[in-house]
Amino acid sequence: MSKVIVMTSGKGGVGKTTSSAAFAAGLALRGYRTVVIDFDVGLRNLDLIMGCERRVVFDFINVINGDARLNQALIKDKRVENLAILPTSQTRDKEALTREGVGKVIEELRETFDYIICDSPAGIERGALMALYFADEAVIVTNPEISSVRDSDRILGVLQSKSRRAEEGHEPVKEHLLLTRYDTARVARGEMLKVEDVLEILAIPLIGIIPESQTVLKASNLGTPVILDEESPAAAGYSEAVGRFLGETIEVRFPKQQRRGLFQRLLWRTA
Repeated sequence: MSKVIVMTSGKGGVGKTTSSAAFAAGLALRGYRTVVIDFDVGLRNLDLIMGCERRVVFDFINVINGDARLNQALIKDKRVENLAILPTSQTRDKEALTREGVGKVIEELRETFDYIICDSPAGIERGALMALYFADEAVIVTNPEISSVRDSDRILGVLQSKSRRAEEGHEPVKEHLLLTRYDTARVARGEMLKVEDVLEILAIPLIGIIPESQTVLKASNLGTPVILDEESPAAAGYSEAVGRFLGETIEVRFPKQQRRGLFQRLLWRTA
């Protein structure tokens, strides 16, 4: 049976769309038929991260409104077999997302795909609430910063009260934590929370730690899910997170602090 996974966060800028693209590609690489949907109506970015912006003809809202069939809006990834993208509209507002319309699209996707990844906007506005409503499982994407963690805690409360599973009294949405942009140097200086601190606050299972890396920005600019970059430390983090999500026993490895060269150390001391 297919599962709906919402990638969500309380705060913007935590790498949620990057994580949605990487997570979806990771599942597809393991042989699962996977589709990733952009719920950020009006501010779509998923198509850019996935490198398919020039292939968008119809979108999520066109399908909801009956202006296009689902198979007309779905874009098959050219690099990863079993992976598809459902982009959203840049010109509509989030009121175009209706519970009935979204539910109908998701039920149709369930007939074809093993995993439906919902790339949610940050916060708790309409698009975000619509993305999490149909979720079977949720990946909470957060940075090790107190404002990000606090907002994620708020999202957990919303998941427990406003999802369809909560409304209908079913088993709760299964929650996972993905810690992104983890910088060991900043943690050592006390500028970021330790992993243990984040886990104590949120109290949900950790599936991965994604280190801060310039390769993430590079991959986004190239329109490639970073998990496809074999040289990227972030790619290894995402691959391991997908494995843990699927139930594989993989030890959580903490990113190592990179050693500075002599010139970098001199600059650091004079900064």
